[in-house]
Parts: sequence; C-alpha cells; structure tokens
Amino acid sequence: MKEQYISVSELNRYIKYRIDQDENLQEVYLRGEISNFKAHTRGHFYFTLKDENARISAIMFASNTTRVKFTPQDGMKVLVTGKVNVYEANGAYQIYVNTMQEDGIGNLYVAFEQLKKKLQEEGLFREEHKKKIPRIPKRIGVITAPTGAAIRDIMSTIQRRFPLAEVLLFPSLVQGEEASRDIVLQIERAEKYDLDVLIVGRGGGSIEDLWAFNEENVARAIYNCSIPVISAVGHEIDYTIADFVADLRAPTPTGAAELAVPNQKDVRNYLYQLSIRLKKAMLTKLNYQKQALEQILSRPIFKEPLRLYQVKEQRFDLIYEKLVKAMQTQFDLKKHQYDLILTTRILKEPTFILKKKEQKYQLLLEKLELLNPLHTLKRGYAILKKEDQVITSIQNIKTDDQITLELQDGKLHAKVI
Repeated sequence: MKEQYISVSELNRYIKYRIDQDENLQEVYLRGEISNFKAHTRGHFYFTLKDENARISAIMFASNTTRVKFTPQDGMKVLVTGKVNVYEANGAYQIYVNTMQEDGIGNLYVAFEQLKKKLQEEGLFREEHKKKIPRIPKRIGVITAPTGAAIRDIMSTIQRRFPLAEVLLFPSLVQGEEASRDIVLQIERAEKYDLDVLIVGRGGGSIEDLWAFNEENVARAIYNCSIPVISAVGHEIDYTIADFVADLRAPTPTGAAELAVPNQKDVRNYLYQLSIRLKKAMLTKLNYQKQALEQILSRPIFKEPLRLYQVKEQRFDLIYEKLVKAMQTQFDLKKHQYDLILTTRILKEPTFILKKKEQKYQLLLEKLELLNPLHTLKRGYAILKKEDQVITSIQNIKTDDQITLELQDGKLHAKVI
C-alpha cells in the first residue's frame, strides 16, 4: 500500500531524531588523522577524520576554531571532542567538533616543521647572519638549569681545557610552559654583561622536555642576540629550532664547552709554532738586509773612496782653468775697448785731462794685474802638488813623498825628508 512509503526527508529526519536522543553521541571523544582539510574564509574548518579502516566528516565552526593553537594540516593526528549528528539535506552523519588538540609526538613534529619552514623563509638560518665564535674567549655565559648534568659537564670541560676562561651562569627553567619565557629573559640579561660567547642549552630528554627550545620567542631571542651563541640541547641526535638559528650548534653540552674554548695544549703548540715562524721570518729578514749591505759595500766607491775625491779634484782643475781663461779673455777685451776709447778721445780732450785719464787707466790696470791669478806665481808663490793633486795642508804629506812645485817659469820635483 502507498501509505507504507515515506519520503527521504522523513527518513533523514527520523535518523536525526534518533541520533539526537542518543546520549552516547552528544559528547564524543575521537582520535584520528586529518585529511581533505579546508579553512573557510568565514573561519570554519571542514575536514575528514580517519583511521586505518574508517572515516567521518567533520566541521568546526569559527566560534571554536579561535581556540586552536596550531594550524591543522592533512596528515596531522589530532584529538577532538564534539557531537555526532545528521545533516538532513544529504543524509550524511558528521561530527561537529568543539575542541581540537594535537595528538602526541607526531603533531609536535608537525609544529616543529611548520616553525622551521617559517623561520627559514624569513632568513633566520642563513650563514651570512652567523657570528664567528672567538678563538680564545675571556668570559663565557651559560644559560641552563643551575642543577643537573649539563652545567656540571660544561664547567668541568672548560676547567679542564682552558681554565683561564671565566664562566658566568644564568640559571633558567629549561622545561615546562614557563621555560621559553625564562630562557628569553636570561638571554636579554646576558646582553648586559661583557661576554665573548653564550652557551644556551640543557641535557637530554623527550621531545616534550626539549620543546622550550622549539618555541618561536626563544629562536628570535637567539637570532637577535649580539653575543655569538652556541646551542647545546639534548643529545647528538636531537635537533631543535634553537640549533638552526644559533651561530653554532653543539651535539651536547660537553661538545658546546669544547667548541667554546680551545685546548690549552693546542694553544701552547700554536704559540710554539708562532715563535718558530717569527724567528724564521726575522732570520730571513736579517739575511736579506745583510746581503743588501754587502752589495752596497762592494761598490767601488766604498772600496776606494778617494776616487770620488779625485774625480771632484779633476773637475775642479778643469773649472779653474776655464775660469782663468775666461778672466783673461774679459781682461783683454776690456783693455782693448779702453784703448779704443782712449784713442778716440785723446784728440778731443786737453792735455791735462788726457794725463788724468792716463793715471786712472794705469791705476785700473794695476788693480787688474793684482787680480790676475797668473801673477800670483810671479810674486814668488808656488803650487804644491802630490800625484797631480793640490796639497792644501801639511797633513796631506809624509816623509819620503814625491811632490811637485809649480813656479812661474817651470816645475820642481822634490822629496819630503
């Protein structure tokens, strides 16, 4: 009979009614993996929640999505609470999600990868931003828990390798909800001290234990720190965001101490090598200068310095002879000119004037004669020479020297006794 048939809408409405009356479906706790995730422009989340064998459609309205502290993505495992109901229009049942949280380590890893990608795209991991760790630091800051193996390992390693370094501890929480803020506070505090290098880290633990070093505020504090930072978090296999943004990553706290200070034995060896290189360089320089000096001393002028004087003496003689000839030429020229003038005027001037001019002429002539260097020899003087060199001092001759005396009318050779 036709009265036995009902419409699809009536069936869906009945199913919805039955589900609404089921107390077990009013607050459901589900664990599953997100797929087909879509964030609507109005703030709603639409996605599918699935496991290995089944799936269910899910919707989370904007009034609830604001309380989610992470960005849901496909493949992320989550824990949700909500109410199961039927959407009458298509008869599909779905869960209306009220809360959502990450499910264990898998989701922490997703959050880690998300922040890592974000900071990497901003350039916080680039090598050009890394500061160089000083070779020999004087003061080292350590941000870690004041108790535990990490600080003991760091202190003992520095004391063993390079006891001259001063170590300042900035005690901090390294685990828990308040740890990231405390680490940032200690980094800012360390900036006020004259530190050469800063170690930030802790000992090993689970990913939850190390999570403070994966927080964005800690990463940015390390990046903005003016002190070179060595990150030392967990064991060698552990990696945190702090490791990527720090200036240098150490596999362990002990490794950080080894990277922060040199080995005193290596320093001694380095200084010894420097002293050898310095001595070698000094000897090389000294030998080079010695060779240069020997080359200078080997020049003829230093072997026979009198040659320089002899050249000058010979040049002096040539100049002297030219000067004498020039003076004689000028004297003859002036005398000739005077004779012409006298001859021209003698016929024009009276006798007494002529005699006066003759007297003046004779006077000038006598003065010129006195100035003539050739007449020096006429007055009884002689030029004394030794090996063609003029002798100007008795200190220039000694007994048995052969000398020459140049007189007005010839030369005399003599021997000093």
